Amino acid sequence: MNFSQQPRPTEAGILQFMEICDSFYPPDAVTASIAQQRRWYDALCGRFDRPLPDGMRTLDDVVMGRIPVRRYQPRTIRSPACLLYLHGGGFVVGSLQSHHAICAEIADHVRAGLVSVDYRLAPEHLWPAQTDDCFVVLKQLLAEEKTVVLIGDSAGGNLAAGLAIRAKNERLSGIAGQVLIYPALGGDLVSGSYKEMANAPGLTTADVGYYRRVLQAPAGDPVAEPLASSSFAGLPPAFITVAHFDPLRDDGRNYAARLAEAGVEVWFREEPQMVHAWLRARHMSDGARAGFRAICEAASQFAGSS
Repeated sequence: MNFSQQPRPTEAGILQFMEICDSFYPPDAVTASIAQQRRWYDALCGRFDRPLPDGMRTLDDVVMGRIPVRRYQPRTIRSPACLLYLHGGGFVVGSLQSHHAICAEIADHVRAGLVSVDYRLAPEHLWPAQTDDCFVVLKQLLAEEKTVVLIGDSAGGNLAAGLAIRAKNERLSGIAGQVLIYPALGGDLVSGSYKEMANAPGLTTADVGYYRRVLQAPAGDPVAEPLASSSFAGLPPAFITVAHFDPLRDDGRNYAARLAEAGVEVWFREEPQMVHAWLRARHMSDGARAGFRAICEAASQFAGSS
């Protein structure tokens, strides 16, 4: 994560966040071994760990005997809906622990139960292992007659959007909405924000290309690359938030536009001072704090608890 290159934001809180990240995660991290990348990432996530909200209970579980999940139960429940959280990390890094506090705080704000999925990672497990794991968990929740709100950041945003498409194709009902946080949705890597923000702080276009090569998802598959869908009609309502200083920015912009054109209810928010992975800065940056509040409010609306 090389935060010395332009373009870069000016907000004091996010600049401090970037400096901390830079001290944990080197700019050429993707050239290191997978094991080293995961050690660096785990250390970075640990630096931003937070105590859980008062009264929050968690339970580690296994779905279908093979998919680890973590269940979050706030002290007060206002909605019977279940939030399904899919973590980011380029499909290569990340775990139940890497997004532990984030999941707990979202569940607490929404006052709803949340399930986080520890899907299989690449390169040990290539596509579609990741979406398949998440889809199994989604189908179990829907089979329990739960209303589900899909939430995912970065690679997890890709998985969440892909699950909505899979559910539509299989005519599954029960998804109340999808919250996509700086999602990777299959943009072309050469135009728009991929060009303008090619060397953005926190994530470069080259990094995005690296993660795609590791995952080995088929180009043009609408589950792997939701922007490649032939039809966007009939998908669940969406809240999409992107960071201005992020090569993935236009993926979210373009997806929001195509959903709206297809008659899907969509809310789009661009954080003007944010960089990729700003969720971790929610307690030190004014912009990230406001963006996180908007995410929680959107999830609350979808869950019917606002």
